[in-house]
Amino acid sequence: MKVLLVNPPAINVYHRVGLRLPPLGLAYVGAVLKKNGHKVKLIDLNVERINFNNFPFDKFGLVGLSVDTTRYPASVKIAQAAKKRGVKVVAGGFHPTFMDKEALETGGFDYVVRGEGEYIMLDLVNHLERGLPLDEVDGISYIKDKELVVNPDAPLASDLDSIPFPSREIMPLDAYTTAVKKEVAGTMITSRGCPFDCEFCSCSRFCGIKWRTRSVENIMDEIDLLYNKYGYRSISFLDDNFTLSPKRVVEICEQILRRNMKFSWFAMTRVDSVVRNEKVVELMERAGLRQVFVGFESGNQEILDKYGKKAEVDIAFKATEILKKYRIEVWGSFIIGALNETREMIRQTIRFAKKLNPNICQFSILIPYPGSRLFDKVRDRILTKDWEAFWGGFPVMKLNKITPQEMKSWIIKAYASFYLRPRTFFSTGLPFLYELFLGFKHNRKPPFVKVNGDWVPTKALG
Repeated sequence: MKVLLVNPPAINVYHRVGLRLPPLGLAYVGAVLKKNGHKVKLIDLNVERINFNNFPFDKFGLVGLSVDTTRYPASVKIAQAAKKRGVKVVAGGFHPTFMDKEALETGGFDYVVRGEGEYIMLDLVNHLERGLPLDEVDGISYIKDKELVVNPDAPLASDLDSIPFPSREIMPLDAYTTAVKKEVAGTMITSRGCPFDCEFCSCSRFCGIKWRTRSVENIMDEIDLLYNKYGYRSISFLDDNFTLSPKRVVEICEQILRRNMKFSWFAMTRVDSVVRNEKVVELMERAGLRQVFVGFESGNQEILDKYGKKAEVDIAFKATEILKKYRIEVWGSFIIGALNETREMIRQTIRFAKKLNPNICQFSILIPYPGSRLFDKVRDRILTKDWEAFWGGFPVMKLNKITPQEMKSWIIKAYASFYLRPRTFFSTGLPFLYELFLGFKHNRKPPFVKVNGDWVPTKALG
């Protein structure tokens, strides 16, 4: 079957500050479909100027969209445009996984793939192509005889090494210019699942509580592909927690050093992982780690406990000290707007952020995303079903002690308080903003060009 995969335009907080990452989820789906004999095309509406209302969807047997909460309204419009061309449409991703009934009732989607979608999608495509009964396909939802049908969940993949690498050749690689240390970054994921189950996060329900990892050999094979075939000298590891197993991190770093690979990299970690494993942090720096994302979230222990972070506020200072000791840039995330949060608690978090002084500081309003424990807890407090408003800078639920209008001003105060400090504005704020909004536009060549149908690194052309 000929399948079109669509990445709808994003409006989340990362997109708003200029980060445009390749849709690895769709690239994984594409790789599995291609390996099993299907033809796949991918369009990424984040970076490609395509009028989906005039797009020839009818040239494909099935259209699949990757959908998160803020992109859901746009996804419905794209799906409806495809349906007008007489094509079957399937939605996958976080939002439809937990809101399958809502998605199907729009009339834009024929099927919803719930959870990790590579092999569910393959099973669905095979059944549609062969005219087999859909009740045999685990992990999908659909409407039959005006009734919602929710087939049993599909099991999570236990052997991640068996999943082919993302099909990068189907993505517009020349359009992605997110960087680590000024080098355009390749992206990859080395593990799935999260055991922490934070209240505001839906990852543990989507990918499971059990942490599943690829083998070090398999990980190094993909790093080698990015480094040698594609020519990347920067890699972003997009695991929810790259450092969950210090032993695994040591093995990866030792392999990078042994192979004499020289590239900068980014990863996500937790404060407790840093504090307990300073020697591992030192090794990571020697192997090329240059930037980490850390969810500090709150400067108030009561709020941190409510979030279920399973961490202590005070050790954040030690973690930041260790990271800065090894010249690793810190991207710190902070969340304000918990149900019982007071104005003083928010001030405490802002002071906490300024005292920690990460290189990059991200403030977000607490958002009850479908699939999270928070969403189930506050359904009757949600102020809007305009899912585009759920991007992190706009209040969408009623709090006990602070009005929505106040929350709008608090997010502005938080950013202004951090970035308008004279030393921060010139040392981190201005360079960071310049890098995001001007750097690539004026100073950088695209990382790839297409030659005879293959992506070739610009550097290789001289």
